Amino acid sequence: MFNKLIAATLPYMPKKLVWIFSKRYIAGETISDAVRESKKLNDQGIKVTVDLLGEFIKNLDEATENKEAYLEIIETFEANKIDGNYSVKPTFFGLLLDEEVCYQNIRTVVAKAAEYNNFVRIDMEDSPCVDKEISIFRRLKKEFPKNVGLVVQAYLKRTLNDLNNMMDMQNGVSKLNYRLCKGIYVEPEEIAYKKYEEINEHFLKDLDFMFKNDVYPGIATHDKPLVDGAYKLIEKYNVPKDKYEFQMLYGVTPELRKSIVEKGHTMRVYVPFGKDWFGYSTRRLKENPKMASLIIKALFNRG
Repeated sequence: MFNKLIAATLPYMPKKLVWIFSKRYIAGETISDAVRESKKLNDQGIKVTVDLLGEFIKNLDEATENKEAYLEIIETFEANKIDGNYSVKPTFFGLLLDEEVCYQNIRTVVAKAAEYNNFVRIDMEDSPCVDKEISIFRRLKKEFPKNVGLVVQAYLKRTLNDLNNMMDMQNGVSKLNYRLCKGIYVEPEEIAYKKYEEINEHFLKDLDFMFKNDVYPGIATHDKPLVDGAYKLIEKYNVPKDKYEFQMLYGVTPELRKSIVEKGHTMRVYVPFGKDWFGYSTRRLKENPKMASLIIKALFNRG
């Protein structure tokens, strides 16, 4: 109860206090911060995907600025020879303001990544965005078959059907590539599973579908039962280690992450950075209120 109270009040706390919690989960505010932390991860044998924080913009000028920022990120990361790719949120590029403008902005980013034979992941957002984001993915996949992927969310009841419907894009030139995560947005019970056991069950069903259909999954979880379930499916289908990867958030469950790497599996860490870290931080804490205890410990350590 105490942790939930902290999580609920966090958006109203001073930013300096929130940063005590946030700095563990965010690479920093600048590109140089993200490059530095990405290099550290690369040195540990871990790949990255970089994300500039921010979403749900208010005007299309912001969308243009965000596009230009991502072009700079790509040039900087490639110049620094970072072993990683790029994650984008469509609302950050104008999805809820003008879908075509959003598509063109993301297309420009994907085209830049493709110049370096690299890859852009389209993040999945809340349910009103899902069909629009699948549509954008379809268009980009047709033009850039090897350079774009999508996120799917196991807690949405529609996901397995979506996976099946998108199989028409699978071909010998380029496999479908999805990040499979549980999902973090608050959705009505009519469209989303709510219970921990239910969500985990459908996560593994979605992963099973991907392995059976030769889809490349990014297995994005910090939940040990799901990691163990993924191991069992990998063994069941005898999946080669270059046909999947595990993914985790920066700063979360480092010991579990280390154990996966030590077993020889590919690991990719989602590295968020940027000045708009406050909203990301409060959402992370609402998603996992138990982390509120870290704030309290940090306060006492400062004292």
